[in-house]
Amino acid sequence: MIRKALFSDLDAICQLTRTCAKAMIANGIYQWNEHYPTRERFQKDIELEELYVFEELSIRGIMVLTEQIDEEYIPIKWLTQNKNNIYVHRLAVDPTYWGQGYAQQLMDFAEDYAKKNQYQSVRLDTFSQNKRNQKFYETRGYKRLGEIFFPKQSKHPFYCYELPI
Repeated sequence: MIRKALFSDLDAICQLTRTCAKAMIANGIYQWNEHYPTRERFQKDIELEELYVFEELSIRGIMVLTEQIDEEYIPIKWLTQNKNNIYVHRLAVDPTYWGQGYAQQLMDFAEDYAKKNQYQSVRLDTFSQNKRNQKFYETRGYKRLGEIFFPKQSKHPFYCYELPI
């Protein structure tokens, strides 16, 4: 079941993302670190009612759906206008469950949410060194449009993707 996160979920969410970071680093993907994502960021996501959890006995995955465009996204030449878009951030699945379709279900939820709420597109970014994620989004029909940088996370760029709805 996918539902909005509660403050009581915060410890489990932070544990999940720490576990994800360790698993990514073990695979040579230095995307998340002590600077991102933070507990404070997740608290704010919950306050804004933008953080969702995929719960099945335990929290198996998370993602943020927001209407707010990050300033790093502004220079990107998007396929649609910069209004009425939904942005996916901090999508993560517990590594124990990688490859079992949880990320697919989270993205199905995001895309269905966008359609039901008449957004013109779904936008997101993924780390340039994470080839698996790039293939995941491109297989879903997302178009890679440009690069942005988060210096506290990596010297490597992040690729921006968009799927018009």
